Amino acid sequence: MGYSKHQLYWFCQIFGWTLLIAVEYFVYWLEEGFDPDMFYLAIANIVLGITLTHLYRLTIRRWNWVQLPFFRLAPRVLASVLVLALVMTVVNFPVDKQLLPDMILNNTSAFLAYMLSWGKVMLTWVLTYTAYHYVEQSRDAEIEKILLKSSIRETEAKVLRSQLNPHFVFNALNSIRALVYEDPSKAQQGITQLSNILRNSLLADRRKTVELREEIKTVEDYLALEKVRYEDRLKAHIDLDPRTLYWQVPPMMLQTLVENAIKHGVSKVMGGGFVELTSRLDEPDKGDSMLHIRIRNTGKLGDKEESGGFGLKNTAQRLELLYGSPAKFDIYQEADDVVCAEVTMPMQSDSIFRKADKVMS
Repeated sequence: MGYSKHQLYWFCQIFGWTLLIAVEYFVYWLEEGFDPDMFYLAIANIVLGITLTHLYRLTIRRWNWVQLPFFRLAPRVLASVLVLALVMTVVNFPVDKQLLPDMILNNTSAFLAYMLSWGKVMLTWVLTYTAYHYVEQSRDAEIEKILLKSSIRETEAKVLRSQLNPHFVFNALNSIRALVYEDPSKAQQGITQLSNILRNSLLADRRKTVELREEIKTVEDYLALEKVRYEDRLKAHIDLDPRTLYWQVPPMMLQTLVENAIKHGVSKVMGGGFVELTSRLDEPDKGDSMLHIRIRNTGKLGDKEESGGFGLKNTAQRLELLYGSPAKFDIYQEADDVVCAEVTMPMQSDSIFRKADKVMS
């Protein structure tokens, strides 16, 4: 069983002062023999040393000295050493003069020598204790800084995960409204699909990642609603490697990219166009396996504002927050009338391949 810092402190206090005084008393005992008065003085010095240094500990903790800059901390430490050494000297010097009249000189130089001796002991203790807490305080501040940074990043990630284009909701409701009289069953199906997307959008704020197969269901619902609006002008195709179905991906990310492909690509072409989503694994048998998702669509890549700048920036930021540098996002003009967006991300769980193998077997 490990010791707490409080228990360790008292162990070091008692053991350290006992060892220090015992060594000095042992030297005297070898030279002069056992002396009860010196033995009691040794016990008193142990108690006094522990008491004084503990008072210093209470002071430094009460006024939080370790947070002070060095030029303000150093004078306080030196003053404390002088006070502690002075108290030990004032208590011990008169007693030693009585017990050791032949060894103690009754003059100022002897007093200063006594004080210097105790000063070295106190300086060692004070510097050790203060340095320990100074390092510990710096470490705690660094940990707090990291936790704060992590909290900020998590808040940013939640905001990015919760984005859903209100224009899509408006257009989807208009499309469903048009179907209410023309095809009630299809309108009912459209309402179900829209509710699925809205539900997943709300859940996205609570989860960092979802399985790819779950994200694809959202994309399929979205494409089905857009087919109502664009009819034959929109052709969609999804081709997934079965081994990627359980790969963890940011929720609503692919829906955002597909929405961007239709809004800034297919919708601007007179005869409509296509959206194609594919997934594959890069070296799945190695530890550095990567998931590659590609979204191709009809269109031309303009500047960021014309090509869905916020949605693309959203995707890049979310990947950076979740995976760091291993994750990549790129969008480019693949052909004269084809835009390609590629997402690469690392694996988050070793259980992915086990689940995928179970599905394929």
